[in-house]
Amino acid sequence: GACQPQASCQDCIRSHPSCAWCKDLGFPQAGEGNGARCATRDVLLRRGCPPGEVVEPDSETRVLEDEPLSPSHGRITQLAPQRVALRLRPGAAQRLQVRFRRAKGFPVDLYYLMDMSYSMRDDLANVRRLGSALLDTLRRATPSVRIGFGSFVDKTVLPYVSTVPAKLQNPCPERGEQCAPPASFHHVLPLTANASEFERRVGHQRISGNLDAPEGGFDAIMQVAVCEKQIGWRNVTRLLVFTSDDTFHTAGDGRLGGIYLPSDGRCHLGPDGFYVKSHVYDYPSVGHLAQVLSAANIQPIFAVTASALPAYQKLSKLIPKSVVGELKEDSSNVVQLIADAYNSLSSTVELQHSALPPGVSVTYESHCGPGAEEAGPPQAEGGRCSGVHINEQVEFWVTVRAGACLQGTQGFTLRVLGLAEELHVALETSCGCDCGPSLPRAPHCADLGNLTCGVCSCPAGRVGRHCECDAVEQGAAGHGCRVANGTGPACSGRGRCVCGRCECDPHVRGDRCECDDAGCERHSGRLCAGHGQCVCGMCQCEPDYMGSACECSRNTSACERDGQECSGHGRCMCNQCVCNPGYFGSLCGRCPACRTPCELHRDCADCGAFRTGPLSGNCSAACAEQGVEVMLQPAPAVDEAWCKEKAEDGRILIFLIHNEGGGVKLIVKDREAETADLTARLVVGLVVGIVTLGLVLVGAYRCMLWSYDRREFQRFQQEQQHSRWNEVNNPLYRSATTTVVNPHYNQS
Repeated sequence: GACQPQASCQDCIRSHPSCAWCKDLGFPQAGEGNGARCATRDVLLRRGCPPGEVVEPDSETRVLEDEPLSPSHGRITQLAPQRVALRLRPGAAQRLQVRFRRAKGFPVDLYYLMDMSYSMRDDLANVRRLGSALLDTLRRATPSVRIGFGSFVDKTVLPYVSTVPAKLQNPCPERGEQCAPPASFHHVLPLTANASEFERRVGHQRISGNLDAPEGGFDAIMQVAVCEKQIGWRNVTRLLVFTSDDTFHTAGDGRLGGIYLPSDGRCHLGPDGFYVKSHVYDYPSVGHLAQVLSAANIQPIFAVTASALPAYQKLSKLIPKSVVGELKEDSSNVVQLIADAYNSLSSTVELQHSALPPGVSVTYESHCGPGAEEAGPPQAEGGRCSGVHINEQVEFWVTVRAGACLQGTQGFTLRVLGLAEELHVALETSCGCDCGPSLPRAPHCADLGNLTCGVCSCPAGRVGRHCECDAVEQGAAGHGCRVANGTGPACSGRGRCVCGRCECDPHVRGDRCECDDAGCERHSGRLCAGHGQCVCGMCQCEPDYMGSACECSRNTSACERDGQECSGHGRCMCNQCVCNPGYFGSLCGRCPACRTPCELHRDCADCGAFRTGPLSGNCSAACAEQGVEVMLQPAPAVDEAWCKEKAEDGRILIFLIHNEGGGVKLIVKDREAETADLTARLVVGLVVGIVTLGLVLVGAYRCMLWSYDRREFQRFQQEQQHSRWNEVNNPLYRSATTTVVNPHYNQS
């Protein structure tokens, strides 16, 4: 909201960024408390506060270090300034300009991380010859390039790899060749500028294998990012080329192998370069990996085959400054893929901030060069420019805002993703008042109180604006705080009586607090509708508004059309039409009970042209009284401007209305023979046609069913006639007659 009265200078400055404080000793008017000293600068000046007595701390930007942008190979500076100090008022915003120029020849460190599962066997053969070609390609962009190499398969526990000892030594015996034991990550070669060494060390690598399809590449990426000393990363552009032909395991998958501890994000490489804690810690999550890569300024290049491409494209959206490229099945295009990815990454500038102090917010405006693509409206996530060319400068306007006072000096950093250069921002907040030292026993305070920012702080037992009264002697009410001969409450019930003088509540003034500058009418929840000022309980409206709450606009543009106000059927109030009885609509242009012009002139057209109709007996007098002249003449084409009205005999009158010199001229065409009966016949014909069509369709459907049933019945009869049934006894049948033979019968 707007600036509200506050009792002290410090509370005033902290309450709203637009608030200022008047420290002038004689500023408060009669009846006003010290809260009246707190208002906007314009209000204070308008009420008589001297400009030099207004306390209003401003936000401030101080550039502490600003080395010029330089493309020199010896000292490359791409980001400026380097150190800035900001002093902010709580709630106020301060803008900071950040410049970036893409330098040519900035050094590059590239680490090649390869999937060593058996399906990458043909890729390894090409990678062994990769060193020289890769260095030559990157040296076209920068003379300082170093490359390294590492490999991965998966965790060496079930169900990822077979734990049979023989299978651990040779995971692919069925292939008829000796494979290398699987490893979660193996750091083979630190970053080096020696292409021959790269090819030699990679040439000694053998393919390996595992059981499941997803690979353990996340473990390897984590170790490459956090083991800076072992990898040999410099503070230059860092690229991580990740090649694979399958998807990846992520956090939670380790539980399948009985691994429950989450990744700790630390380096666990043994002396031989192997990751030794793969069986202890779970795979890292995507968020953890993105955080670590961003903190290490590593830009991943995911070079994967077509089958795994969709999964890595989704992954790339979650990892800042990463790209994805499609790798051929034998990795034959990996050099071109890396070159394209490097050009894409280096031409995209993304400015982001580190963790912010509590209550601090940052937004970015990107002003890219003529060849670059703008990032659009201000963004809270960061600034971005794409398609930035070498030696092209782009600018970012960073807006910093503190929502509350900060404890001491705090800060954060701004950096371009993928680069080591940073801009350090130190933050302080202006939450106090620079009114000079406090004056003890000031004469303005009766030589008893302390004077601070124009306000007396009285000792115990003393009261009053100037500490001039004894708290016991002043009494409970005070006669000077009531209207003469009045019996109402002291200070009109809107303040307190101190030393016989009223100290009024906020927004209240006067010797006895009789003027309430916040007691005016409201409209739509706003004092004086936001179109005036409240003075002593009455709204003083702006020139274009009126009404007790300044709710009515004097503008009448919304009531007019074609120069006519409310269509001539109402009056304009508060820029809205108030219609006469019978009319409605925003411009009073609708009247259901009113006759249209065509209906008004139908009878004159009928009698004047054809001597028929209700006015045929007195046509001339009746139509002349209405100022109507009728002419019968053939008309060429009849359009929507012509009236078409039904006469008493059922015929259709077609005529055109002309307004001429205060009168009306009707041009009537010959009556058409169509009557109302034609409409009735048309309706009846349509109904009969629809019913007939329906009956025909139903009959046709019934005939089709009858024909289909007849054919089926005939087929059934034919099958019955050609059937031959064999007579057999029912195995379930039991005769009802049982014969019992006496074995002793006829023995005698």
